[in-house]
Amino acid sequence: MTANDAASYVAERRRLIDQALEGAVTVDGSRLRDAMRYSLLGGGKRIRPIMLLASGEAVGADCAPLLPFACGIEMIHTYSLLHDDLPAMDDDELRRGRPTSHVRYGEALAILAGDALLTDAFTLMTAAAQTYPDPVAAIRAVHEIALAAGAAGMVAGQAEDIAAEGGDADLATVERIHRRKTGALLCAAVRGGAILGGAEEDALTRLTLYGERLGLAFQVVDDVLDATADSGVTGKVGGRDRALGKRTYVELLGVAGARARAVALRDEAVAALDVLGTAAAPLRSLADLVVGRAAAP
Repeated sequence: MTANDAASYVAERRRLIDQALEGAVTVDGSRLRDAMRYSLLGGGKRIRPIMLLASGEAVGADCAPLLPFACGIEMIHTYSLLHDDLPAMDDDELRRGRPTSHVRYGEALAILAGDALLTDAFTLMTAAAQTYPDPVAAIRAVHEIALAAGAAGMVAGQAEDIAAEGGDADLATVERIHRRKTGALLCAAVRGGAILGGAEEDALTRLTLYGERLGLAFQVVDDVLDATADSGVTGKVGGRDRALGKRTYVELLGVAGARARAVALRDEAVAALDVLGTAAAPLRSLADLVVGRAAAP
């Protein structure tokens, strides 16, 4: 897959996801609906849902039946960002280049919008599972996503991240936190797509390794961008990790060391896809896209 082919794939899958997300918030017109749509449809790279589609397609699935599950994982991701930005968490005022939800709608409605996005994600996915060609595989994929989003995954990582603020966590601790906080949902997107596509165990093992390594790389890149890029690039206020006393890859490894770590993780992720041949080309391109964001100017 050439660079142009990869860009076309990402753009087309993003278009399909954005189109499907337009119909994902069906609550009657209200400020709750407005707040949900404000965060869900306010831009974003759509990396997680594109990974779910690419993983499923890599093992032979059609794109269209995967879309409700891709939308579900993006709704979960959006809820997590919305809650992360709250004053009790990271207290951010800018997200995707716009005021965060609690700044725009107030803290109470921002909390409720996040709650609704999380719950409605599972309404959407379980409804789709009932008519999916392999309903058992669909329920298994939803279960994977639920595990990754909850107290065994992302939420646990968020709690550990808060607890570590201002402390002296070492690299192993930081990686453990981010396997859950950031990596779990990314890996679930890859595993979920593979399960929906009927992946054989060897392929699922390989795709899981890809998801785990790229999930960590994604967080390393975020740490680098927080330390080096301005809000025009990230859509967020820079330097927040340092201001909050968070332990990051940049603090532990330096900017150059963190960039090198991201590249090494990407290479491990891509190597895991060798047995899948050309079918995994979009996943390889996505790995380059994720890590390329933190490349030195």
